[in-house]
Amino acid sequence: MGAPATCPHACTERTGVQAVSADTCAVIVAGGSGERFGDPRSKQFVELCGLPLMCWSIMAFDRAPSVARIVVVCAPDRAAEVEKDVLSRLSLAKPVVLAASGATRQDSVRSGLEEVPRDLDFVAVHDAARPLVETEQIEACIAAVREDRALAGAILAARSIDTLKLVEGETIIATPDRSFYWAAQTPQVFRTPRLVAAHRSAVRDGYQGTDDASLVERLGGRVRVVESTRDNIKITLPEDLAIAEATLMTKVTG
Repeated sequence: MGAPATCPHACTERTGVQAVSADTCAVIVAGGSGERFGDPRSKQFVELCGLPLMCWSIMAFDRAPSVARIVVVCAPDRAAEVEKDVLSRLSLAKPVVLAASGATRQDSVRSGLEEVPRDLDFVAVHDAARPLVETEQIEACIAAVREDRALAGAILAARSIDTLKLVEGETIIATPDRSFYWAAQTPQVFRTPRLVAAHRSAVRDGYQGTDDASLVERLGGRVRVVESTRDNIKITLPEDLAIAEATLMTKVTG
């Protein structure tokens, strides 16, 4: 197989989206082992269109006018690799700092929060394994929280299009109305104090949530969804990488 194709716009060109202010810190979680992906490099470092996969998320947030700072959470023993093989290949406008990942994703996000300046009103948590996120989607999610003081946060999500079945063992026991169901994505954007408090409470109570929104919801915070496209996939299996590459190439050539 030849060298992977490089997308023509593998750079950090600015977006035309206008923001009220640079009031958000992005926390990009890139500390997972990616065991299901089956590559010893970990999926964050696998090349996608000529760049390590995590580069695409970093570039999307770097282009976002609302983002003032980027925190990349990675395994401590791979920090030098992130600096050398990821960050050095990008020309970024925003400052980037590294934080050490933890035993769980929740631990990793909490570690990243320690690097978030408290004078930034919002924090956007994103999985590095979602490289197709668009800057416009990031801005829409931030704007939803910024513009509604009653909200603790907002998340990107896609409507469920499949028929859902509630199954016990191997037996279907119910077919719920799919119009009530959305597939959660990232980024998930929150008011900084609300997310920090939610993580502190989770540690105190020994609670493990399924995502950051669940921690905030647990404390009574109201979180809304911002409708996203289904393109914002999470790279979990090798075939997902092929889909992501085809999608990127279509965007830049179509």
